[in-house]
Amino acid sequence: MSSSEEATPTGTRVITAAGVREHVDIESVVDAIEDAFAAYQRGESNMPPKTYVDLPGVDGDFRAMPAQVGDDAGVKWVNVHPDNPGRFGLPTVMGLVVYSDPESGYPLAVIDGTELTRFRTGAAAGVATQYLAPDDADSLGILGAGEQAHTQLAAIASVVDLEEVVVSDLDEDAVERFIDRESDRDVDIVGGSPKDVAGCDVISTTTPASEPIIKAEWVDEGTHINAMGADAEGKQELDHALLDESVVIDDWEQCSHSGEINVAVSEGSFTEDDVTATLGDVVTGETDVDQSGITVFDSTGLAIQDIVTARQVFDAAVEADAGQVIDIVQG
Repeated sequence: MSSSEEATPTGTRVITAAGVREHVDIESVVDAIEDAFAAYQRGESNMPPKTYVDLPGVDGDFRAMPAQVGDDAGVKWVNVHPDNPGRFGLPTVMGLVVYSDPESGYPLAVIDGTELTRFRTGAAAGVATQYLAPDDADSLGILGAGEQAHTQLAAIASVVDLEEVVVSDLDEDAVERFIDRESDRDVDIVGGSPKDVAGCDVISTTTPASEPIIKAEWVDEGTHINAMGADAEGKQELDHALLDESVVIDDWEQCSHSGEINVAVSEGSFTEDDVTATLGDVVTGETDVDQSGITVFDSTGLAIQDIVTARQVFDAAVEADAGQVIDIVQG
C-alpha cells in the first residue's frame, strides 16, 4: 500500500522540528537524494524554478520551491529575514513543507522545513562526497560550527570512514559546543584554523561569508570541497582560483544567481561552459570527474531534495504514529 493510500483517509499529519529530528534517518535521506538527482537528470521529475517574493520596505523575502518526484510532490515555503533575531527573537530562516499525494492532491503532511532543510542540505554533500572524494579520504574539515555543520558531519560520515574532523569558526565557543555535541562519535574531532580545515581530504564550508576564506594555495590535489554556505548574491567562501578546478553544481540557474560561483559569474570570469558537470550527470554516470584533482560541489539546494526528504520523514512518522493528525481538508 502506498503512503497516500494509508494517509489520505486519516487527515494531514503535522510534524514539528523535534519530530523531524526524531524520525529522520540520514543514510536513508542520502540514498533518497541520490535517487532524486538521478531522476532529475533523466527528466523524471518536475521542478519549476524557485520563486522569490520580495517584500517592499522589509529586509526579507519569501521563496517558494515546488517539485514532484515520482510518487512524491509538495512545496517548501521559506523566508529569509536577516533582522528577525534582533527585532522579533525569531530565526532568520523559517520554513514549512507541504507534502502532498500527486494522485489526489491531498495534503498528507505539513512538516517543519527549517530542520528538514538542514538534513537535506547535509545529505546532498554526502552524495557529492560519495562520488567526488577520493576512495582513501579519511579526514573532514568543516568551516563554520553552526547547525549545518552537524548535518554535514552526519551525512559525510555515512559515506566516508572518517578518522579526523577539523572544525573552524570565528566563535571559539561554537567550536567547543560542536565538539561536545559530537563527542559520542568514534572519530577525533578538533578545532583549528581555516588553513587546517583546508588541509583535510574533504572540506565543507557552511558560513555566510561574502569574502573568500579558503585559499587555493592551502588545498592539495585530491581534495573534495562541498561549498554549502553561499545562498544569496554576493556570498562566497572559496578563493576564485579554486573555481578553475572541477566544478560540479546542482543547478545552473540557482548556482549562477546565489551559489558559490555567483560572484565569479557576475564578474564574467565563470560561465556555464566552465561547469564540469551537474551532480545529476555524475550520479547517472554521464560524466566522470577526475578525483585526483580538486573537485568543488556548489550546492544551492533543490526542491526535489526537500520533497524526497519529506517522504522519508513522513513515512517514519506514520510508522511510529507520531505527530498530530488534523482534518485540514474535509471531503
